Amino acid sequence: MTRVAAVDCGTNSIRLLVADAAPATGELTDLDRRMTIVRLGQGVDRTGRLAPEALERTFAACREYAGIIKAHGAERLRFVATSASRDAENRDDFVRGVLDILGVEPEVISGDQEAEFSFTGATRELAGRDHLDKPYLVVDIGGGSTEFVVGDDHVRAARSVDVGCVRMTERHLVRDGAVTDPPTAEQVAAMRADIEAALDLAGRTVPLGEARTLVGLAGSVTSVSAIAQELPRYDSAAIHHSRVSRDRVREITDWLLASTHAERAAVPSLHPGRVDVIAAGALTLLAIMERTDATEVVVSEHDILDGIAWSIA
Repeated sequence: MTRVAAVDCGTNSIRLLVADAAPATGELTDLDRRMTIVRLGQGVDRTGRLAPEALERTFAACREYAGIIKAHGAERLRFVATSASRDAENRDDFVRGVLDILGVEPEVISGDQEAEFSFTGATRELAGRDHLDKPYLVVDIGGGSTEFVVGDDHVRAARSVDVGCVRMTERHLVRDGAVTDPPTAEQVAAMRADIEAALDLAGRTVPLGEARTLVGLAGSVTSVSAIAQELPRYDSAAIHHSRVSRDRVREITDWLLASTHAERAAVPSLHPGRVDVIAAGALTLLAIMERTDATEVVVSEHDILDGIAWSIA
């Protein structure tokens, strides 16, 4: 066993996994897995810079995580940063802050590397499961980008595109500094056109139509599953490897796009930090399912975070 700690810092959230890894058996045993909404990517699409308040929220989470990692005695730590910190002019401020707090330099990875980690984390435990045919198409719908990966036991093709729940919300659904409640038909149409253009781009590299099983990752997808199951609270065990039909995803997406902030906030399984961005995430998932003709999505709680952990195990 090797005790490892993995941190995934995305556009919307920062997550920690401390686990015991046994490469010989393929087992990854969680000791601590948590997520904090920090909105690191707040305004990056508009300004090109990480906002001071977003950096401070992220550093506060890092200080909390440093204590947890030390308490568990993790032998190895890897910190991976994704879309927002790739795009920002002042990313050096972010790098220095993380290094001071955690003692490791964040790796601002490429979209292709991000896709590799996501695929490994999501599919390592799917082998041999009934009715899950290969190749898999793994889609990781993040805050600032979405990764598409097709593979069997190994990655065959991958592409990252700049479409995510935060980026789409800020680009299309914000007016006068606030999220339109609910959005207009014109706003939704413009957002859908942006998503479709990104799918065209992804399809130039990744054979989207060849996949036999669609595997969906990250908070937008897991939140849709929680809503589909009408869970009284967010329940990772119930969500992990659940399956949601395309018709149900369409029904949920239509409701989210027509709902008010208060109505979405009343959903007991929905994290408060996702209330304003979940509609864009759900629409992205629906567009992917319609483009690939997937009748259902297999939802995975194991994703890039698990892939990062395996990379140092």
